[in-house]
Amino acid sequence: MSKASEEAQKQLDRIVALGYPDVADMSADAFRALARPLIRALEDSDLGAEILLIPTRELVSPESLIARTSINRMAGFTTMPPRDIASFLPQDGFEPPEGPFYLAIEPHTGTCYLNREPDVARKLIDADDRLPLTLEEGLAIATQHPDWLEVKNGFNLLGSRSMDGRVPSIWMSQNAPRLGAVWPNSRHAWLGNAYCVARRGISLFR
Repeated sequence: MSKASEEAQKQLDRIVALGYPDVADMSADAFRALARPLIRALEDSDLGAEILLIPTRELVSPESLIARTSINRMAGFTTMPPRDIASFLPQDGFEPPEGPFYLAIEPHTGTCYLNREPDVARKLIDADDRLPLTLEEGLAIATQHPDWLEVKNGFNLLGSRSMDGRVPSIWMSQNAPRLGAVWPNSRHAWLGNAYCVARRGISLFR
């Protein structure tokens, strides 16, 4: 197995253990089978381990996923109602690749964009030829790398936005991951603006 396929398999094992098949209303075996083509394709890839395996919202709705994250046994939480969370949709140009699973390549919490208003950070990310992360991708960071919230920073997810203009954010609160939202002209010293360098679905490995 390649480094990328090993990492993707490890991440798949983690979300299965956290009950993602139940959220998708299917068995663990059926859930794993949906990821198998992508993981198999990675066996011949030169990608390293800096990847995130992302289930799309068509497979796993994002509303309940923050509660499946944890740091030091402190479960993640939100004060937003499920309908509010579901309203954060990918912006034009940042839609996920086709398929039930895809990869975000070289994800980062955006430390270099700390304390920047989302609208300003978006322009900086674009200028650096990077891609802002979506809600689903940020939840994947909080799930696979919750320690990043402690050792790096909380982050805005500029690839998603609600109809009223807010962007979702994830940060540490009460010693646990918290999902919230900020206005596009607001600035917070503890929030970076998360990004990746590419997104890849199964079609790009064929």
